[in-house]
Amino acid sequence: MRKIQLAEGEYYHIFNRGVDKREIFSDQLDMRRFLQSMDEFNTLDPIGSIYENFFRDRKEKNKSKKKLVGFVCFCLNPNHYHFILKQTAEQGIEKFMHRLGIGYTKYFNKRHERSGSLFQGTFKAVHIKTNSYLLHLSAYVNLNDRVHSLGNLVSKSISSWREYTDNFSEKTFCGEKRVILDDFKNGEDYRKFAEESLVSIKDKKEMEKLIIE
Repeated sequence: MRKIQLAEGEYYHIFNRGVDKREIFSDQLDMRRFLQSMDEFNTLDPIGSIYENFFRDRKEKNKSKKKLVGFVCFCLNPNHYHFILKQTAEQGIEKFMHRLGIGYTKYFNKRHERSGSLFQGTFKAVHIKTNSYLLHLSAYVNLNDRVHSLGNLVSKSISSWREYTDNFSEKTFCGEKRVILDDFKNGEDYRKFAEESLVSIKDKKEMEKLIIE
């Protein structure tokens, strides 16, 4: 049983990694499929397969779509991912993560001709209780490829970093990013904060349990 109860209106750090630390994204195609899943599965409405949804009229797909969760930020790395989510519906995070885990695993196993579990058990969740923690955690998630010094693997990592630094573009996947950006003057202001925070984040003992090696 999960140690914490996930409540509506609250923010959580959600993360998981591949079983036996294996890669869960082998290339950009896998990442695009996961990103598509993050969008398609985030609805209270019944869902079909992503393949079926592709042929639906766009107006029909966007007609209601009340979301299970709100994305604050995210990062996908070769063998793990991080989200900061706001739960916007009853049991929203659990329902969303269940759909995402099962749907992506089926896709990945079929494409890569494998079977069995892809992720290391159920997702991990940490309640974000203060605004200060939320701000610093956003830097940790948005710059997670730097946390892990991915180097030449950076092409296999994608995050919401540019959504936060490109002049506060309104074109965004992360519909809840204002909870972070409202504390800053502009994208450059946030960039400076995040990059300065990254140095201390790596050294803070309380962050160690959140870092997936």
